[in-house]
Amino acid sequence: MRGGHVMSDEQGWRPVEGTLGLGGAEGGTIVRDEEHPAGLRLTLEEDVERSFHAVTCGIAGWLVHARHFGSAAEAEAAWDEMKPALVELAMQLPATRGHGYEPATREAGVKLGAFLARHP
Repeated sequence: MRGGHVMSDEQGWRPVEGTLGLGGAEGGTIVRDEEHPAGLRLTLEEDVERSFHAVTCGIAGWLVHARHFGSAAEAEAAWDEMKPALVELAMQLPATRGHGYEPATREAGVKLGAFLARHP
């Protein structure tokens, strides 16, 4: 649970309105963009001419992480893998971010680091 909300892997994810076709933060065009009410977001960008595909994930207040791929298939597979992993990670984080010396914040840092290691 995070912030008192029970989350499941797929339930709660919704398309972000008005972003498809816009330029994304990684330099591609947004082709898929979803958010979860727990403060999670996944964005897929591509530029087919450059064989560029990027998946950016985020947890509000904790994480923004971009991954780059050479094919749409790789990016879609990463999307499908990261979606439940983000929910699982968010469930383990405190609802608010404390100071770095607080045990809960240090523990959250370890969990964030493990997520980044699994999804480089």
